[in-house]
Amino acid sequence: MKKVCVITGGGSGMGLAAAKFMPKDRIIIIAGRTEKKLIKAAEELEELGYTVKYKTCDTSLRESVKELAEFAAKAGKVQTVINSAGLSPAMSDPETIVRVNALGTVYVNKEFSAVMEKGGVIVDIASNSAYILPSFLINKKVYRLADTDEAKFVQKLVKKSRLAKGDYQRSGFAYALSKNFAVWYAKKCAFEYGEKGIRVVSLSPGLISTDMGNLEKKDGGMLIDFSAERRMGTPEELGFAIAFLADERNGYLAGVDVLCDGGSINGKKEFRKK
Repeated sequence: MKKVCVITGGGSGMGLAAAKFMPKDRIIIIAGRTEKKLIKAAEELEELGYTVKYKTCDTSLRESVKELAEFAAKAGKVQTVINSAGLSPAMSDPETIVRVNALGTVYVNKEFSAVMEKGGVIVDIASNSAYILPSFLINKKVYRLADTDEAKFVQKLVKKSRLAKGDYQRSGFAYALSKNFAVWYAKKCAFEYGEKGIRVVSLSPGLISTDMGNLEKKDGGMLIDFSAERRMGTPEELGFAIAFLADERNGYLAGVDVLCDGGSINGKKEFRKK
């Protein structure tokens, strides 16, 4: 049975770049909301010699994620799941951002861990925005509601985002909260699924020169100047980093977040502190 690698948000950006660094001996399944984008990405990967399937999926809907997991399990042995689907502040409102970025992480991890075997790997993509929140704004008790009371979980995060002034700022606040949650949830899952031999790790990129990243550069690019090289990252750099984390040979790398942001957070906190 062939190994399968599933990449949500695989139609473009970091997700597509990560697919190009995956081994060619496995089936690549790319998923996203826009079929036209998936078809184009699948053709690009096939030209590079990959065996590719695609399926539309809205990660904010658990049933949609479940269908994707079942589709992948029928294709072969689900070995790798890279959850790079997400929305940035300029793309949507606070509630939608929380549902896609936070609950999407919950749904992907739960539904795919149910069809994975020992040796499987889940890589959740978060953001360095997860690190900019003051500690007093982070409430792990609220995070735990994601498993027990989704409506209340969403309500509380959206309510907290309203502390910010302005539509973009509120969406940015919701984005930071959703990504901080994603980092926490990946760690939580690492200890839950570790009993089954499934490894979970997360990666937090900085601002990347994708369509999404360029959309955010004007209003959300303040961290770029704190990076070591004072630049955005490239999709290829992040794609390689993601594929590296997903490599089965990294078997002891679990329950942590890898901050891949060109040094932006450390620069802001210490080395380029203004």
